[in-house]
Amino acid sequence: MEEKQSIFEELCLPHLDAAYNLARWLVGSDANAQDVVQEAYVRALKGFKGFRGNNARAWILAIVRNTAHNWLKKHAKRSYLVSFDPAIHTRRNLEPLSESPHEERVQQLDEALSKLPVEMREILILREIEGWSYEQLASTLNVPSDTVMFRLSQARQRLRRELAGSPQRELKHEV
Repeated sequence: MEEKQSIFEELCLPHLDAAYNLARWLVGSDANAQDVVQEAYVRALKGFKGFRGNNARAWILAIVRNTAHNWLKKHAKRSYLVSFDPAIHTRRNLEPLSESPHEERVQQLDEALSKLPVEMREILILREIEGWSYEQLASTLNVPSDTVMFRLSQARQRLRRELAGSPQRELKHEV
């Protein structure tokens, strides 16, 4: 047991930051992301004897992804969730939050990404930030590579629209 845990720590702990970042993007808050990552790592340790591969990063992030999706399903029905109301939630002070143009662009990107559906946010984060290949995405998402490319294209288009401030139009074939 101790040896298994030691190997698990050696292979999986270096990816803790990536796991947290993915969970944060998917569930939307620091505290919830920490809960998701903790649960994912517990699940991963319990199932570690079944790990057969050479890419612990992809394996642990797939578990984090699945755990985050389960968390979202479980918490989607909470009665205390408040829908977005522009009258309440819009910033009235129009001065920039930061003085750095870079920080402003990062904030704009964060806001645009947060407006995307989870499925679009997820595929963009895994591909563009985590650097997953199309094959890794296809395997993890259980879809053909062509579908991965289509979903990425749709997610990128939607992100561009969000960044440009265009009114949202629902796509017929949106993921």
